[in-house]
Amino acid sequence: MKEQIEAEKGRAEQILKNPGKLQKLIASAISRSTVLTSTSRVPELTRKIQPLVRMIKCYASKEYRAVPWQTIVMSVTALLYFVTPLDAIADFIPFLGFADDLALITAVLASISGDIDSFTLWEQEKADAAEPTGYSKLEREEGE
Repeated sequence: MKEQIEAEKGRAEQILKNPGKLQKLIASAISRSTVLTSTSRVPELTRKIQPLVRMIKCYASKEYRAVPWQTIVMSVTALLYFVTPLDAIADFIPFLGFADDLALITAVLASISGDIDSFTLWEQEKADAAEPTGYSKLEREEGE
């Protein structure tokens, strides 16, 4: 599996240089995650992949750049592994097919947990700072 991860890191760096390919990878990961969530085959895997997808999406849109390049490369590597059905253990093998995906994503998340925590904190702060549309107007009307 380690050799495959190293090979995927090279692909990840190439994809990061091509915005179109990166958007396609993000869309594939979201689609695959949605399908897996709806079939409840691996809820833990889909739950773990979500912050990676969001962070890469924000990085690609230049909305969030407070993350090391190596973290982004590892995150894209994990997504590549996730969307590739024929990896170390083929995903169509019942019960075992997603075990390697879960192991890899768990390992990547463990290695970049501080960066993921910083990103999710940034997301929360951004959400907290956003004022709901029309709230100020409602508040003013009640005060009148």
